Amino acid sequence: MATNTSPGTKQTSSLEESGGKEVHILVIRLSAMGDVAMLVPVLRAVTKKYPHLKITILTKTFFQPIFKGIPNVFVYGADLKGKHSGFPGLLKLAGELRKLNFNAVADVHNVIRSKVLATIFSLFGITVKKIDKGRAEKKGLTAENNKIFKQLKTSHQRYADVFAALGYPVELTSPNFPLKQQLSEKTLDLTGKNNLKWVGIAPFAQHQSKVYPFDLMEKVIAELNKEDKIQIFLFGGGDSEIKILNSLASRFSNVISIGGKLKFEEELELISNLDLMLSMDSGNAHLSAMYGVPVITLWGVTHPFAGFSAYNQPEENHLLPDLQKYPKIPTSVYGNKVPEGYEDVMRSIPPDEVVEKVKSPLAPEGGIKNK
Repeated sequence: MATNTSPGTKQTSSLEESGGKEVHILVIRLSAMGDVAMLVPVLRAVTKKYPHLKITILTKTFFQPIFKGIPNVFVYGADLKGKHSGFPGLLKLAGELRKLNFNAVADVHNVIRSKVLATIFSLFGITVKKIDKGRAEKKGLTAENNKIFKQLKTSHQRYADVFAALGYPVELTSPNFPLKQQLSEKTLDLTGKNNLKWVGIAPFAQHQSKVYPFDLMEKVIAELNKEDKIQIFLFGGGDSEIKILNSLASRFSNVISIGGKLKFEEELELISNLDLMLSMDSGNAHLSAMYGVPVITLWGVTHPFAGFSAYNQPEENHLLPDLQKYPKIPTSVYGNKVPEGYEDVMRSIPPDEVVEKVKSPLAPEGGIKNK
């Protein structure tokens, strides 16, 4: 069932090329969390410029809180492991979606599932536009030999290009960020109220090649903890990660592990209230950036040139390995290919450099604001 993720009354559309119908766009982006979060700044730009549009996002139900507060944006949850699994499930899903009466599709995922759905919709005469993932360019960027080392188009811009193809171009150079979310009582019980700078640290990633060595991260946390002006929140999920985070937090006075202690929506509330996030090349970087939170990212065998850097973050916020010592970087787009001798590339990023990079934007300008 479709769920409205924004408060207030629904807006109506003006009459456009749709022959007098309401302009309703179905946007398909089923996974992964970071890629879904990268869609948010684009949707904010689209809905600000075209407030008459109605947009339904087809994604995993779990991701619904990501779109909270975006005007006239709705979420339709796909049960890909249940009733919508396999080809019969996709046919069932297509039938459910057709009842929503959308007149255009923005496929910003472009995988087998979304292609099947897009093909079905096109048979009904519905306009479909798909993302160009730039696969050939990314192949050149990640090539071991004859590497074409250059900045590629960002995922945010690739998403925006799909809306432009539907007739709704936007500029992404003027960010439209939401206000900080109000913290729930449960979250406040965990965080407490203080005048410290709130820093999130998300030390994990899907692939180990993108994870800063734990002994070095512990040194970073120890130095930041000495400041006694910084409250650190550790982000992670899954039993093994939570165990590690809890152990780490127990050793420092100003460190709190939130792993497994908050619902996803409550985690997002906390993230929106951070002063800074230190993250790997992973989903938490994008969840933070969509709120306008400064993000420092640590990169392993991947590289910002592939287009997956956090939204609206300056280049100096990207901390990279020694590229002269490791010239094959990026070895892959997702971090799933690690050449021999590249297992420890992130050890070439000194902990003191990370500490200074985190502390720099936290320098008080007009005093520290109360939480």
